Amino acid sequence: MRQAISLLATAALLLSSCRKVDAPPDPARLVAEMRGPDEARRGVARLQLITLGETAVPALLDLLRTGGPEDRLAAANTFWGMGPRAAAAVGDLVALLVDPDPRLRVAAAQALEAVGPAAAPAVDVLVAALSDPDRAVRQAAVKALGGIGPGARAALPALARLLRRGSWPEAEEAARRIGGVVPEGGPPAPVAAAPLR
Repeated sequence: MRQAISLLATAALLLSSCRKVDAPPDPARLVAEMRGPDEARRGVARLQLITLGETAVPALLDLLRTGGPEDRLAAANTFWGMGPRAAAAVGDLVALLVDPDPRLRVAAAQALEAVGPAAAPAVDVLVAALSDPDRAVRQAAVKALGGIGPGARAALPALARLLRRGSWPEAEEAARRIGGVVPEGGPPAPVAAAPLR
């Protein structure tokens, strides 16, 4: 009899635990873990923040604004992973495009590329970044303009100047995307079709 009661109590406990809905992870706690010493935990925290998307943006923005260089780099890379769900971070990513650290400028441009059309407010600063002394920053800026697409039409003259100066496959691809010649994820169109004016 006692054994039957014990089994029923265990079954009831298991059923009640099955009904519990896990609360989503706390973004502030995940950001703290992302800053910790354990590399594996940092990676897991970053993936969870990416999965949370928009709800994690405020905590990541705080890290981007107040953290050290490595923290800011991790925040920008996490925004890259979020893609369009990081649209609320565009203003802060634009500010990062003029940071003295070229790694941060590259990470900001890559995140803006991933945000896509919602990053259109960054076009002017991205065009300025086409003259950055660091080649990786210039390439990331070109790709970001292509990621923005038709909303970056104001960048076409600057991209055309890059193409006249030499081989810039990134600029050619960006001009196609901005001109709407290449649909998202579609095959590239012939070079002659690229609107560069």
